[in-house]
Amino acid sequence: MTEAPVTTRDIARAAVRERLARVAVEFFRREGFDKVTASEVADAAGVSRSTFLRYFGTKEEAVLSAFEPNCGEAAAVLRARPLDEDAWTALRYAMSALIRPYYDSVADSLALARLIDESAALRARRLEMMSRWRDILAGVLAERAGEPGEVTIGFLVLTAAAIDCVTIAVERWTALDGRVDLTVLLDEALATFTPR
Repeated sequence: MTEAPVTTRDIARAAVRERLARVAVEFFRREGFDKVTASEVADAAGVSRSTFLRYFGTKEEAVLSAFEPNCGEAAAVLRARPLDEDAWTALRYAMSALIRPYYDSVADSLALARLIDESAALRARRLEMMSRWRDILAGVLAERAGEPGEVTIGFLVLTAAAIDCVTIAVERWTALDGRVDLTVLLDEALATFTPR
């Protein structure tokens, strides 16, 4: 299947969306996520509330949009792994793609992780997002097994466990203020399920 070409309109829309998300996250970090309305974020960004909501259906989406590409990258890594590699080992490599963006700016990543941890609404939306990721990555495991569309409970459980390892590693990394390498924490979490 060929992807549709990216237009200048797509590029402009992505740039506006990224800018709005950046302004929103900064505003939420300063004022507190639960204390700020979508209208206040729109004002801070210099756009109308309706414009903000056209790009993001909710405040939560504005924060979590930073993670949107991660699942696609993890799926690409998983598809690229050797087919004779066991599912758990392949998932270990794919999970590294989920944490790679945390290295872009450790200070910003720590602040974003804290913002999410401090808000019940953001934690709930993150769980929804990770549930979608679980289904997508379990589907890739089924493809690798030569059974596309046959997502077994085993694939779902393996993927859920791997994603939970990422969540726990990020939570620990945040609690330690980034003093321990996130990859080390992720490897430690994932090794829990590796046969000795």
